[in-house]
Amino acid sequence: MRGAYLFTSESVSEGHPDKVCDRISDEVVDAFFRVGAETGFDPWQIRVACETLATTNRVVIAGETRGPREITPDVVIERARAAIKDIGYEQEGFHWKTANVEVLLHAQSADIAQGVDSLGNKDEGAGDQGIMFGYACRETPELMPAPLYYAHRILKLMAEARHSGKEKTLGPDAKSQVTVRYENGKPVEATQIVVSTQHTDEKQTSDDIRVIVEPYVRQALPQGWISAKTVWHINPTGKFVIGGPDGDCGLTGRKIIVDTYGGAAPHGGGAFSGKDPTKVDRSAAYAARYLAKNVVAANLADRATIQLSYAIGVSQPLSIYVDLHGTGKVDEGKLEGVLAQVMDLSPRGIRTHLNLNRPIYARTAAYGHFGRAPEADGGFSWEKTDLVDALKGAF
Repeated sequence: MRGAYLFTSESVSEGHPDKVCDRISDEVVDAFFRVGAETGFDPWQIRVACETLATTNRVVIAGETRGPREITPDVVIERARAAIKDIGYEQEGFHWKTANVEVLLHAQSADIAQGVDSLGNKDEGAGDQGIMFGYACRETPELMPAPLYYAHRILKLMAEARHSGKEKTLGPDAKSQVTVRYENGKPVEATQIVVSTQHTDEKQTSDDIRVIVEPYVRQALPQGWISAKTVWHINPTGKFVIGGPDGDCGLTGRKIIVDTYGGAAPHGGGAFSGKDPTKVDRSAAYAARYLAKNVVAANLADRATIQLSYAIGVSQPLSIYVDLHGTGKVDEGKLEGVLAQVMDLSPRGIRTHLNLNRPIYARTAAYGHFGRAPEADGGFSWEKTDLVDALKGAF
């Protein structure tokens, strides 16, 4: 691998049109698990594949579901409005209270259901075919690629300031991009920083917005990463008042690189949001990240990529592939076998191990599914490093 190079990753805020749709789709998934728990519906039988489209004052929610009958269109509409309100949209072109919300959810296909259910509760099959990748590296304490991690952090700090009321001029829609210079394979500085953020005042210029956002950028990045040579691009097109779904149509699943590793690792192509954990696009990607992070945390490598592959209706993965990128301290072929021993990689095994039958998904919809702290109620459980001892012991 080259020792000196530039690498760039981007992030988008919770108010980006695509992220609004991801959030609404994941709110639907959470609603099924939450109401299911309240009504005694078996969580292992819940199925959700929900897509959302958002444009000027209109939201369309479509897909296939199976779950508690208490989830009516009115419940879905209520959750969508609550999500839009929480994000902060109270604008003429997109308002949580006045947007037209249409629900087109229907029962899951029996042909698909039989592929997942036919093996019985013990060994349910994967909800679809596909390939999933997990990745971890030592560039940040969270074992995430630095450009993406810091691009996320910039927008999270700005969003916190907006929600608190500290920065009243910032709107919900924003994007960031960080170009990082690497020396000897390690990130050392930011050479270019891009932030585009929606704002409320028509008269504000790019220079005005820079005064607002620069402190959050400096807070987000490691000390010494910003220098006099760093090039700034703050609202480079100028005015950014019309934003969100009013400015650009949004759709679930269009920010898969933002959601994962910022382009630093391969991606199998499947989106996460709006899918229950029988869909291996989501759950197996979480499992692959979990395994990769534990491999690096166990000091078996400084960098790890793991691929899992599945076929619809088949319980166990068709293949497990490990690439330690020349940084490994163990044999990659042996490690592939060990990973299959330390974790049951069937859909049911993943759901059990990572405690995924819970309403934990709406919080994943913005600022990345990976590199976040595990939460007490099971959220971000795939970020735990509780396999370290088992992995070390295998070698």
